[in-house]
Amino acid sequence: MPELSDEDLTRKGLEADHKTGKILLIACGALAREILDLQKINGWDHMTLTCLPAIYHVHPEKIPNAVREAVAKHRDDYDDIFVVYADCGTGGELERICEELGVQMVAGPHCYSFFEGNDRFAEISETEYTAFYLTDFLVRQFDAFIWKPMGLDRHPQLLDMYFGNYEKLVYQSQIIDPVLVEKARACADRLGLTFEHRHTGYGDLATTLAMVGKD
Repeated sequence: MPELSDEDLTRKGLEADHKTGKILLIACGALAREILDLQKINGWDHMTLTCLPAIYHVHPEKIPNAVREAVAKHRDDYDDIFVVYADCGTGGELERICEELGVQMVAGPHCYSFFEGNDRFAEISETEYTAFYLTDFLVRQFDAFIWKPMGLDRHPQLLDMYFGNYEKLVYQSQIIDPVLVEKARACADRLGLTFEHRHTGYGDLATTLAMVGKD
C-alpha cells in the first residue's frame, strides 16, 4: 500500500470529521407509513425520509427522473442516500440511473415482491400469475389508486376487460388490522375475484433497510 502524504492524511481526516452517519431514504410515498413504523421500531434516528408522490405508483415512467432530481437536491446534505423503490415498472431504467448516480436501491421487481420476500415471490409467481395484489396502502387508497385511475368509477363495463384474466385478489398485509382485512375483502368482491389474505409483515423491506449504510 503506498504511503500517504501529510496532505492526504489531513484531507482524509477532514472528510472523516464531516461524516455524520446521516442517511437519506428517497422513497415511494406509498411506503411512507411502513418506513416510519420501521424507523420507530428499530430506533433508526440516523435516517431521514423524503417521499416522492405516491401516485407515481400508477405512473412509473415518472419515477427515474424524479429520483435523479431528488438525489441531486440532497446529495451534499447526507453521507449516504438509499432509494426505497424496487424496479416498479420502470423497465430497468431506475436501476440504471441509480448505478449512474452511485446510490443503492431495493432489490426486486416491485413492492409486492419485497413485501412477500423476493425469493418467496419468485417461487409463487410461477403459479400465481392470475393474482392481483394489494398492500395496506392500496387497500386504504383503493378508489384513488385503482378504481378511479382505471376509469371504473365512470365506465364499470371496463371491469371485465381489466380483470377478466385474474382469479383472485391477494391482500399482503403489513400490519394486523381486521378493518383492513374486511376492506380488502370488499375490494375483491368489487373486482369479482376470490379473496386471499397473507400477512407478510415488512418482508425484505425491513431486512434491506437494516443493512443500509453498513457496507
